[in-house]
Amino acid sequence: MAVTQSDTPAHTPMMQQYLRIKGEHPSELVFYRMGDFYELFYDDARKAAELMDITLTARGHSGGNPIPMAGIPYHSAEGYIARLVRAGQSIAICEQIGDPATSKGPVDRQVVRIVTPGTLSDDAFLEDRRDNLLAAIFSHRERFGFASLDISSGRFAVSELDSLEALQGELQRLRPAEILISEDFPYEEVLSGFTGIRRQGPWLFETDTARRVITQQLQVRDLSGFGCEDLTLAISAAGCLLQYAKDTQRTALPHIRKLSRERREETVILDATSRRNLEIDTNLMGGTQHTLAWVMDRTATAMGGRQLRRWLNRPLRDLDVVRHRQQAVSALLDGFHFEPVHELLKAVGDIERVLARVALRSARPRDLARLRDAFGALPELQQALKPVNSHHVVRLATTISEYPALEDLLGRAVIDNPPVVIRDGGVIREAFDAELDELRNISENAGQYLLDVETRERERTGISTLKVGYNRVHGYYIEISRAQSGQAPVDYIRRQTLKNAERFITPELKTFEDKALSAKSRSLAREKALYDEVLEAVAEQLAPLQDSAQALAELDVLSNFAERATSLRFSAPEFSETSGFDIEQGRHPVVEQLLEEPYVPNDLLIDDKRRMLVITGPNMGGKSTYMRQAALIALLAYTGSFVPASRARLGPVDRIFTRMGSSDDIAGGRSTFMVEMTETANILHNATEHSLVLMDEVGRGTSTFDGLSLAWATAEHLAREIRCYTLFATHYFELTQLADQLEHAVNVHLTATEHDDSIVFLHNVHDGPASQSYGLQVAKLAGVPAGVISNARLQLKQLEGSAAPVAPMKTTAKAPEPAVMQGDMFATLEPSAVEKALAELDLDDLSPRQALEQLYSLKARLDG
Repeated sequence: MAVTQSDTPAHTPMMQQYLRIKGEHPSELVFYRMGDFYELFYDDARKAAELMDITLTARGHSGGNPIPMAGIPYHSAEGYIARLVRAGQSIAICEQIGDPATSKGPVDRQVVRIVTPGTLSDDAFLEDRRDNLLAAIFSHRERFGFASLDISSGRFAVSELDSLEALQGELQRLRPAEILISEDFPYEEVLSGFTGIRRQGPWLFETDTARRVITQQLQVRDLSGFGCEDLTLAISAAGCLLQYAKDTQRTALPHIRKLSRERREETVILDATSRRNLEIDTNLMGGTQHTLAWVMDRTATAMGGRQLRRWLNRPLRDLDVVRHRQQAVSALLDGFHFEPVHELLKAVGDIERVLARVALRSARPRDLARLRDAFGALPELQQALKPVNSHHVVRLATTISEYPALEDLLGRAVIDNPPVVIRDGGVIREAFDAELDELRNISENAGQYLLDVETRERERTGISTLKVGYNRVHGYYIEISRAQSGQAPVDYIRRQTLKNAERFITPELKTFEDKALSAKSRSLAREKALYDEVLEAVAEQLAPLQDSAQALAELDVLSNFAERATSLRFSAPEFSETSGFDIEQGRHPVVEQLLEEPYVPNDLLIDDKRRMLVITGPNMGGKSTYMRQAALIALLAYTGSFVPASRARLGPVDRIFTRMGSSDDIAGGRSTFMVEMTETANILHNATEHSLVLMDEVGRGTSTFDGLSLAWATAEHLAREIRCYTLFATHYFELTQLADQLEHAVNVHLTATEHDDSIVFLHNVHDGPASQSYGLQVAKLAGVPAGVISNARLQLKQLEGSAAPVAPMKTTAKAPEPAVMQGDMFATLEPSAVEKALAELDLDDLSPRQALEQLYSLKARLDG
């Protein structure tokens, strides 16, 4: 049962306070601090108990009803918060800000932070090697402004997209943890599969307000310096996003100091379907195993791993940038310079996220220790980079720089192995601050100090019964027996008279008392103040430190590329202005790592005379692998990496499309064939002559004649009208006739051989069409019962003996010759055109001469 603020008169003062705070945060789970616990009430408690698997209890009664309650210890809250955030929940952290000793009624509380899936900065909540992004989308007439922010690094970017297809591709590339949309956003279907969708008031996307929020954050007059001044849709999205980040963090965001404009035309574009099919960093099951990133990522730092995934998901068409990266990889390979660089980068760690926490003033002691170790590794890293003969690496080294002053400060300030949090002290090193040392000495050595005072005062006064003591009522005192109390020095001040003794205090002891009684709390306060000063000193150099972290991440990726090149036998690709692909001994980088036997490499040649390869061969023969490896080689080349081939020359590539596999969209009400045709339509509308198109088994989701006709027409349109680089795999043997009728099409096939009624896949690619499909042999290999296989052989003989389907007639080319093929046993054999013409003849009205002419005509049509 939900309870509203209007019900509060029936509640206790504490519950009234809770309900007021909950009313301000209706969509978040409120973690309400009570002593050493965070408590949740009502619907929040029910939801949290289910999601966190904790006990749902009740806290007395309020308004005559039991109050559902669930709680967690505040010191172990991180793990619970992480589980809730992964489930797409947002949490409002409500802390006590008042003093319980002086508060009348409930201690004052307020929400100090809102934790949402897209605004996480704490390592406990984040995946090390994947960006955690907050995104915002603003739409107008099927055009979209798109903004993204990684609050854990400060990376802030915008773009404008001109179609739903482009938006889907961007969402699939970035996979935001949280997405902000307007309440009237009309394209919810594009967000299917994403969690953390937050609807915002349309006024939060107002352009002028958004522009003001952004310029204030970046401390500029306008956005022309970032190339974004005219992007009104993107600005609207970015302003809403930035305001949301500020509202949730409840603090300044000084680490967000740049705004990047991303242009799709600068990249090799992959749509959402192609990204899924190529399994760049997420496999088809949603995991990370057996992906391109899984093979390619041996980076030394987590921030390098994230940078690698950004590059793999956004290959560049700017060959100057790509060649600079490639040349840097070559230089790091020479003399194996990447090896010491890689080891030194391990000591640097993930300072990108540490610096974000410094900016948010949420950095913990171990974060500062990581920074100290990173700064300590930079001088040696600079030495390791000096022999690397690359202008790009020199620029990176200059940006990385060194920070001896900060290294010295952190070295003097923070102990070698600090505790997790500053709360209980023990972080600041001894001798860093004299006042702190004195307070610690008093707190830790009070007993010895009192013994020293007692010994000294006995010697000074000669009073043998003198002793120093303490009680909670009167504090510290010097006690002298009544018999000797008259010998007390003049600086002794009487504090208490007992039956047999007098108690005194001295100025020195009073000073010590003031210090000792508050030494522990003052020590913690002093240590926290010093810690904040150290944080502030690091934050003052935040801008160059962030640039340094970015350069270190890039250096890590380049060093990683060098290591992968030598470990996996990759070679440097060449780039050409001439269209085409010329790849020798190409390999699939992922499949190669999964095979126990040696991988069979294959060549690929596409040029002006060979723009379409019609690929035939048996199932499991390697057609799909051969096609995908071409796309992955192109993708790796345009990130600056070396590629899995003995030699590779690539012409311009603007997009990579894939139409592979079969899946339906039950939620969207689309059949497998409908999904296939939608993906095919997208390719036919958007591919250009510089696009790489992979088409696998087009038309297999419908009847033989429909499917063959669609496959034929699709292939011909790609080859004649678009003239893109096309790898077209098919089991329709009729399509091999395209090579005879289209100027730019050629047949290639993957080989297999039969042995003892079984099939052996050779995986070699040769020119020419395949001789047969080997479908029954593959079925037998898959374990289909022998009786079914025998029956299938009988059916096959009958079908091969019947009239085979004829490939579609063409108006733009000579119709293909009828071909003997393995038919579809479920297809309906319709009357041929000759049969229909014969059925329409009225033989009684024909003269002998007319009948003979008709017979010649029908014969010609059969022979044609």
